Amino acid sequence: MQQALVERDFGALCLRVRGLTCMRQEDLVLLTGLSQPFLSMLESGRRKLTNIDKIVDLLTGIEVPEELAGLMLRKPNSYGVGKVGVTTPGESPVAGHR
Repeated sequence: MQQALVERDFGALCLRVRGLTCMRQEDLVLLTGLSQPFLSMLESGRRKLTNIDKIVDLLTGIEVPEELAGLMLRKPNSYGVGKVGVTTPGESPVAGHR
């Protein structure tokens, strides 16, 4: 699975997840919000997943740990925490200062 993530081969990732969990495409569709026809084309290599929001939804839906997904794929909360240089209200941009 890690190799598929490194290569951003989300079709291979989906196939691997389904193989390990005995999920059907319909099950993965419910978890990720992808359409079944798109998932089928993704797994067969006929389509690529390039939309960052859909990538995040896929990785969140199959519960890929953040350590594997990487910082760039984190969904920011309403304050943008997780983005470089963004702080929560009342937090100093300099660590340890309020």
